[in-house]
Amino acid sequence: MHRIDLPPIWLAAFIAVAWLQQRYFSLGLSLDSGLADLIAGLLIGGGVLLMLMAAVEFRRHRTTIIPHRAPSAMVQSGIYKRSRNPIYLGDVLVLAGVILHLDAVLSLVLVPVFAWLLEKRFIVPEENRLRRQFRADFARYAQKTRRWI
Repeated sequence: MHRIDLPPIWLAAFIAVAWLQQRYFSLGLSLDSGLADLIAGLLIGGGVLLMLMAAVEFRRHRTTIIPHRAPSAMVQSGIYKRSRNPIYLGDVLVLAGVILHLDAVLSLVLVPVFAWLLEKRFIVPEENRLRRQFRADFARYAQKTRRWI
């Protein structure tokens, strides 16, 4: 189960639900405008940028980026000075952007549901691993750096 229990799989599933909602259950609701497209592009681009910046930091510290695995280092530099979970934040931004791009208005409710799922399935267990492994270092980091933004 851990092999398929990955944030990109969950993101793809939520995007598929949004696509289905827009295609079959739009109920005539629409945000279709140039502004919505601009915001969608900014959200998707910002989300991807956050993920790339985070991946660079993981690579610099030579630790795993894969959830459910024990890290060999605690990353606190780069984008991790601003957010403890920039990849998950990026996932949420991408989902919001894709929903806007698809004009799947009813699916906007999926954004907070997705954030909740990421927190419960990935963030809390990861933070527990970091807390056990890095103890005082993680406590100081968690005190000065917010979980999301």
